[in-house]
Amino acid sequence: MKIDWAALGSVFGVSLAVTVGLVTLFTLGIMGLSRRERAVAQGNSATLAVTGAYVCFAACAAAVAYGISLIMTKA
Repeated sequence: MKIDWAALGSVFGVSLAVTVGLVTLFTLGIMGLSRRERAVAQGNSATLAVTGAYVCFAACAAAVAYGISLIMTKA
């Protein structure tokens, strides 16, 4: 059995980058929602933070849906 180490390395690199990117997006979404709570407590509006949080969550959901669609089409 022969292992294609270059292909294995590229799969590892892409999966690591996508994982870090998704975790970063989700973290930014959580931070946006926490800023909204802080702004409401101070009596301010945090419309931009909430919009950014929802965009981050939508991007995470889109990436997960794309990954599931890739799995379904390859199976």
